[in-house]
Amino acid sequence: MFSLSEENYLKAIFHLETAYKSGVSTNALAEEMQTKASSVTDMIKRLSDKDLVNYKRYQGVKLSEAGKDAAIEVIRKHRLWEVFLVEKLGFNWDEVHEVAEQLEHIKSEKLTNELDKFLEYPKRDPHGDPIPDAKGNFAVANRVLLSELKKGEIGICVGVKDSSAEFLQYLDKNNISLGKEIEVKEKEDFDQSMLIKMDGKELRISNQISANLYIKTT
Repeated sequence: MFSLSEENYLKAIFHLETAYKSGVSTNALAEEMQTKASSVTDMIKRLSDKDLVNYKRYQGVKLSEAGKDAAIEVIRKHRLWEVFLVEKLGFNWDEVHEVAEQLEHIKSEKLTNELDKFLEYPKRDPHGDPIPDAKGNFAVANRVLLSELKKGEIGICVGVKDSSAEFLQYLDKNNISLGKEIEVKEKEDFDQSMLIKMDGKELRISNQISANLYIKTT
């Protein structure tokens, strides 16, 4: 059994390791956890003593197989609870992250499996992220960022990189949601901002927006 804090660190290391495809530095982990580097060092030692991470100086920290399994289990619970909150309790997608952060630490494996069954084994959460199955397997995410598309290319919005309430509220305000077809009409060389077409209407968006929208090209 792991503490709430240990689970949060394992999840953070998993996400950073996936993003950077390498070991996670103490500074990067401290920034992610919004804490001091000394606190991160103490936690890495605790996790290392439990054989959940491997740490090498100048190479950063990596999850062991046991650590990866534990992180994926927390992520699985988090994303299943997000589906439940949206589909069964009527929460908006910008409201569920913080609630799921609390629910993800419930220890009952039976509850997690029954929740998965009750929801009819969803493959993705409300933000488009893949939900691991009971064996820890993820659905393959065949997607790119909207910012990578060129003028004239078209794709379907399938996820968000930034799941903050502020970003999701911006998307709602501009009627950008999962499943929407987006066509790149113009792309500025200067700042990479875009003019996109969606639902027959044109909208200009910044690079900060396009770099946080996942697209499956058509």
